[in-house]
Amino acid sequence: MLRLPHSPVVAIVGATGAVGREMLAILEQRNFPVANLRLFASPRSVGVKIPFRGAEIACEALEHGMPSGIDLVLFSAGKGISKEWAPKFRAAGSLVVDNSSAFRADPACPLVVPEVNPHALDAIDLPAIIANPNCSTIIALVAVTPIHRALGVERMVAATYQAASGAGAAAMAELESQAHAFAKNEPFDTRIFGRQYLFNVFSHNSAVGPDGYNEEERKLLTETRRMWESDAVRISATCVRVPTLRAHAEALHLELARPTTEDEIRALLAKAPGVRVIDDRAANRFPEPLDAAGGDDVLVGRIRMDHSVPGNRGVALFVCGDQIRKGAALNAIQIAERFLPASQRSSGDQNSVASAGMRR
Repeated sequence: MLRLPHSPVVAIVGATGAVGREMLAILEQRNFPVANLRLFASPRSVGVKIPFRGAEIACEALEHGMPSGIDLVLFSAGKGISKEWAPKFRAAGSLVVDNSSAFRADPACPLVVPEVNPHALDAIDLPAIIANPNCSTIIALVAVTPIHRALGVERMVAATYQAASGAGAAAMAELESQAHAFAKNEPFDTRIFGRQYLFNVFSHNSAVGPDGYNEEERKLLTETRRMWESDAVRISATCVRVPTLRAHAEALHLELARPTTEDEIRALLAKAPGVRVIDDRAANRFPEPLDAAGGDDVLVGRIRMDHSVPGNRGVALFVCGDQIRKGAALNAIQIAERFLPASQRSSGDQNSVASAGMRR
C-alpha cells in the first residue's frame, strides 16, 4: 500500500457544511498531521474564514481552477460535486475520501468502515477514491458486524429514527427555528422538508422506488452486502425522520445462523471496537441520541433475545450513533489515517484496525 506523506497537504470540499466543519474539528482532536490545509465551499462562501489550529483559513471555490499539490481530499459537498471533482483530484494524484453516494456502488472504489472491513484497503495504491457508506449503514454495522463474524447474521430488520443532522445544517436550523416559532406562536418555516418537523415523525425524505422502499432503506441492503461480501444476508428497513437535532437511533432485529445467549452477545459487544454498551435494565437506561451526540462510539443497548425467531437464534438491539461524526466525518478521517505511516495514526484507529481485521 502506498502511503500519504508524513505531513500531507489536506483539502476539505464542503468545508462550511455540518460535516465539513466536523471534519476540521476531528483533524484537530486526533492530531492528524497537516502540512497545509485548503478549504473549498460554494461560491457564496468564498472568503469565509474558518479557524483551524490557531489560524484562520479562507474558503476557496473549486470553480477557480483545478488545485494542485494536494495529497488528501475529504469530500462532503453532495453527489454532483463529488462526481465532477473527485476523479479530477484522483487524476492529479490525490487520495479522495468521499462522503456522498457518488461512488458507493463503483467496484473500483472501496466502500469502507474501518471497524467492519479494513481489509478492503489492503490492496489500494494511491491515488484512489474511497467511499464512505451511508450514515445509517455505518451505525448499524459497527454494532452488528462483531455478531455477524461470530454467529452469522442471516437476516436483519431495521427501523431507523434519523435526526435532522442527516439532512445537513439547514435541516438542523429549520428544526430549531420551528421550536422557536412554536414558543412564540408564529408560523413554521418548512422550506427544507415541506412539512412540520417539530413534534412529528415522517418517512425519510429520499426518493421512493416502485417497490415502495426509499433510497435510504435500499442503501442498508446494498451497502451491507457489499461490505460483508455476501449477497445472502436478507435485510428489510424502514427509515424515518424524528425531531432530534443530532445522532441517529436504530432498532435492529437479527436472525442468526447459530444459537446464542444474551451473555454471548454482551461479551461480543463489550470488546468490539467503536462500540459502547449502555444497557441498564434496572435504571431503564439505554442508548439515547443526546448521549451519542458529539461522541465517537456507537452506543448499544436493549440487548435481548428475539423470541419470534426459533432456536435461540434471534437477537434485538437498540443503537445510537452521531451521524455527523462516526456516520460521516470521523469515518472518513479514520479511512485516511490508514494511509498514514503507522507511527502517525491515532491510537484508537490502530486498535480498531487490529480488532476488525478478521473476516468471517
